[in-house]
Amino acid sequence: MITKKFIEAVPKTDLHVHLDGSLRLSTLIDIAKQEKFELPSYTEEGLNELVFKDNYADLEEYLAGFQYTVKAMQTPENLERIAYEFAQDNQAEGVRYVEVRFAPQLHVNSRMDLENVLTSVNRGMERAAKEYNARPAITSGEEPLFIYGIITCALRFFGRRMSEYYRIFLDAHPFSDQRRNFGVASYELVQGVVQVRNRLSLPIVGFDLAGPEYGFPADDHWKAFHFAQKNFLHKTVHAGEAYGPESIFQAITDLYAERLGHGYYLFDESKITNPEIKDRKKYIQNLSQYIADRRITIEVCLTSNLQTNPLIGDIANHQFKKMKEAKLSATFCTDNRLMSKTTVTREIGRAVNAFAIDPKELKNHIIYGFKRCFYPGKYTEKRRYVRTIIDYYEELEREFGLFYPSI
Repeated sequence: MITKKFIEAVPKTDLHVHLDGSLRLSTLIDIAKQEKFELPSYTEEGLNELVFKDNYADLEEYLAGFQYTVKAMQTPENLERIAYEFAQDNQAEGVRYVEVRFAPQLHVNSRMDLENVLTSVNRGMERAAKEYNARPAITSGEEPLFIYGIITCALRFFGRRMSEYYRIFLDAHPFSDQRRNFGVASYELVQGVVQVRNRLSLPIVGFDLAGPEYGFPADDHWKAFHFAQKNFLHKTVHAGEAYGPESIFQAITDLYAERLGHGYYLFDESKITNPEIKDRKKYIQNLSQYIADRRITIEVCLTSNLQTNPLIGDIANHQFKKMKEAKLSATFCTDNRLMSKTTVTREIGRAVNAFAIDPKELKNHIIYGFKRCFYPGKYTEKRRYVRTIIDYYEELEREFGLFYPSI
């Protein structure tokens, strides 16, 4: 039987988690007082009641909290602190590999350029990693290391009020087509990210596209992702979260996506809008087969999906059930630890209970996270690391009495 203690004990990954959605409430309150910006409440209880709720009416209400968390991330010191605490929170629940993602252009301002933003987050993550990996159980080889990567996000859409950088950017392009501006901003970002990565050897492992899918297609950002492809930067794309199979198809074909963020509507025929697609069922079969053949991993965020899409209702209705039946490579992620009030442990526990996941299936999904991560090192190093994870996981299976056929 899979118990909560077993899930807590096993090494885990989080491949889809936003830094600006994963602050500690106490830190948000502390920084707000320090930086003198207004919050709806200055107590954790008040913020949980007014902003960071257990359930949300819709996506708009879910996203409302980001206006406060992003404000707290506008100095190097605050970014470093938030990243450091974020790493600690992951370590505390047994996450051994995490890829922290954020949109640097939300934080570039008169006090921080792109390099400052990236190095500040890395300092916090690196400090937490070094402290954790100095523990006797890890230095002796009894337990696996904590390793992290950084994913930078471009946005499908942005407005002047979202950041100082975006205000200046849009003011500098008053006559340009709006959608063209979005693509230009993502191309500028990826060029800077690659330069900083190369010059400072930072563990920047991936490039992402986030934001509303409907009306803001992936191909607006083709140039940026083509640049990432040519410069050996991994690609993951938010797709199929609020739009359908066509958005997922664009992410894979136009943006070279190796992983998919959410992918919730992969199997939904009603979300197909292109009149040229006559046989919708066949289209989805071909798309899901393509994803399965190439082991394009889906970053599943159960709680987040339920909160941003009330139409799902009960977790048993979540489309992960169909992903599981199709034998797709999928791994469980938090999306936003604060907004969703969740952890990787909780996400896995919810999945086990809702979808009758057996011990062998659970192991596969957890190990997918390690195998499909954008490891910040050589392939041979990644193979050795994954082997240590599997060995440690199997030791815990024996300790907890979980046995299943090896075939």
